Amino acid sequence: MSFSDPIQQKTLVKQIMNTSVISVDSSVTATNAAKMMEDVGVGAIVVLENNLPVGIVTDRDFAIKITAHSYPIDTPVRRIMSSPLISIDSDSNLWVASDLMSTRNVRKLPVIDDDKVVGIITSSDIIKHIADH
Repeated sequence: MSFSDPIQQKTLVKQIMNTSVISVDSSVTATNAAKMMEDVGVGAIVVLENNLPVGIVTDRDFAIKITAHSYPIDTPVRRIMSSPLISIDSDSNLWVASDLMSTRNVRKLPVIDDDKVVGIITSSDIIKHIADH
């Protein structure tokens, strides 16, 4: 079954997204953000400013920006986040999500409805969904 199959196009992001998403204020330190990610077992945290999602910090950001660039571990996450935030809404279909991930070269998309983070969808989620159908 190809991904452009109508069945795949009818599957919406909200049907397979993970609703367990951690978000932190942009002033939180990289160390505290990393500890939260480890405690919860996630690979990304959405960064907020004035309670609005403005960026994302992934495990890759830690590897590249903290380690490779020797940023101090108490650096605020606003300095290492990927921004502007590339996101999607929960009513988009998987084809749109997959295309956005591919064209923007990202593997994690926060799902945002009305300026609120409601979930996250990853490339692994999409692959698993396709493999199961």
